[in-house]
Amino acid sequence: MWIALSLTGSFMIAEAVGGWLTGSLALISDAAHMLTDTVALAIALLAIRIGKRAADRRRTFGYGRFEIIAAAFNAGMLFAVAIYIFYEAWQRFRMPPEVQSIPMLVIASLGLIVNLISMRLLSAGQSESLNVKGAYLEVWSDMLGSLGVIIGAGVIYLTGWTWFDPLIAVLIAVWVLPRTYILLKASANVLLEGVPEGVEIDKIESSIRSDADVRGVHDLHIWGLGSGQISLAAHVLLAPGVQVDSFLRRTEMKLKSEYKVTHTTLQCEFEPCADEDICSLSTNVHDRDDEHDHHSHA
Repeated sequence: MWIALSLTGSFMIAEAVGGWLTGSLALISDAAHMLTDTVALAIALLAIRIGKRAADRRRTFGYGRFEIIAAAFNAGMLFAVAIYIFYEAWQRFRMPPEVQSIPMLVIASLGLIVNLISMRLLSAGQSESLNVKGAYLEVWSDMLGSLGVIIGAGVIYLTGWTWFDPLIAVLIAVWVLPRTYILLKASANVLLEGVPEGVEIDKIESSIRSDADVRGVHDLHIWGLGSGQISLAAHVLLAPGVQVDSFLRRTEMKLKSEYKVTHTTLQCEFEPCADEDICSLSTNVHDRDDEHDHHSHA
């Protein structure tokens, strides 16, 4: 990520200067996206560093959610860049400026190479971290932008159609927006403590109910603390005489192995709840499968 940040940041400056000198909005658009790439990578690195901090008395779940906030911020930046490109393109459609196609082609080709290298460096981590995924998504979209600029430079060189430059810029912005929405939606779901993407709450509830000692499950909550950190809390009604410790061990191991639930809190009951808020004869027991981790979340 440090290498990708250095490459992207350096070439972003070169591309912005090149766009200004050649008069190409498409290059400036690509440079703007590279700016968001650079900020995204810098924030991703900061988020990873902050996210590794141990939990404390004020942040009992740790700092892992900082990367989700960073991903949402990156998505917001991309939306802002797209709006600027639409505005500038409208101005240029009305009064197309002169565009130097050959320098535009050379700069865009170098930008494509930088983007491909950065994508290669980020590809391994983007499936594990929403924040890295956001950075990868921006570099990937910027790679497509560089391709668009190359095509635009070729068209302008062959035909002299300078209006093709703002058209390419608009197409780049339109291409990026749906993917930005997906990133923003995923970030918002975590911040709203929604059920994580790909997790089926009905299947998990059925899995808990399938235990022979379980008589009922209610007040079930599943949410994500951050990328790959799934938490679960529930009230479980057990049959009389069940060994609670034994039930908890096997249930927590099943949830962790089958559904990747990393933090479990089960409130075991031997009588049905008389009230939604007050449950009789209950025992609050936290996940004992990883005592060190859960003590840090106490």
